[in-house]
Amino acid sequence: MVSAPMLQNPSGEDLLALKGKRIPVLELLALFGTRLRNDLTVPRVEQALKDVGLATLPYFANCNNRADIHIVPWQQAAPQESADHAEDETADDAEELPSGGLPARPLRIGDIPSAVSGLFSVTPDTALTEVTYLMRTKKYSQIPVIEGGSTLHGVVTWSSVAKMYETTSAAVLAQAMVTDDVPVVEARHDFFALLSRVSDEDYLLVRANNGTFCGIVTAADITDRFGTTAWPFFVVGEIESRLRKCLGAKLDAEAIRAVQGPSAAKKTGLITDLMFNGYVKLLDADQQNPTLRALSDDNWKALGWPGVDRGQFVRQLDRVREIRNGIAHFEAEPLTAKRSDELREFVGLLRQIT
Repeated sequence: MVSAPMLQNPSGEDLLALKGKRIPVLELLALFGTRLRNDLTVPRVEQALKDVGLATLPYFANCNNRADIHIVPWQQAAPQESADHAEDETADDAEELPSGGLPARPLRIGDIPSAVSGLFSVTPDTALTEVTYLMRTKKYSQIPVIEGGSTLHGVVTWSSVAKMYETTSAAVLAQAMVTDDVPVVEARHDFFALLSRVSDEDYLLVRANNGTFCGIVTAADITDRFGTTAWPFFVVGEIESRLRKCLGAKLDAEAIRAVQGPSAAKKTGLITDLMFNGYVKLLDADQQNPTLRALSDDNWKALGWPGVDRGQFVRQLDRVREIRNGIAHFEAEPLTAKRSDELREFVGLLRQIT
């Protein structure tokens, strides 16, 4: 039986082979078996690069999701690391999605976790009794018959097994699988365009860009995906609505203009034009920009929340900003329990004070 290999760090030789090259940031992340940049994956990637004396320009952890990065010697990128902590409103605006924004690219079938996480398959010489046993024990409704990772012979389903027993007495794998019009799609295909096909077929086999099969998407996977995605969207939406209501009511247009972008067109003075990063700048007593730091003191006093610890509030707000950006980019993995709890805690606090 064939299953997906365990994900692990690339070898030092593989990383050194990238030295001097310019590649998409997602290609680098794929070498580590991930599409995400979070507090678990970033340190892992950064340390592996550092171990072989490499880094990236721009810094892979906070560049645009569609950006190309240059793999350079570690020393060459050292100034970049310190620059990352400087106050740069233009960079912040480019990285963060606008308030209420949506992903800059279509949702693809490969953004569903099961589409790229590997799949169980059998080879054409597998006994039919073994296949049906696996379907029973693993509660699979279908198992593909694949050779060499990319040659599809067919798919065994409970329906095809029943049909075999209705039409022939030869209980063999070749007679028990669907071979015509098997629903095969590419990971890069548009997700919403395939929804009706998932509904009709109950499943889609997914090919990676290299031609090998990388996963399977079922109707249940889509239900699970949007069940875990919808709740964070609604909670973050409530958080932003409450922030706008309380900040907009207590802070004047000049306070809001102070944290908006450097161009005159961005300085609208409207709370609805702020990004989450702007909410943080309005209240953060520890930000590097001394002017904004001083103004934030006045802003916090204007809110009139003497019973709320300012430092903890701003730290939680900044965490919500990070979580929101991941949600809005449709990160492949659902929120961790820790991040879900952070959203619950923060929205609970806002319900009490706003």
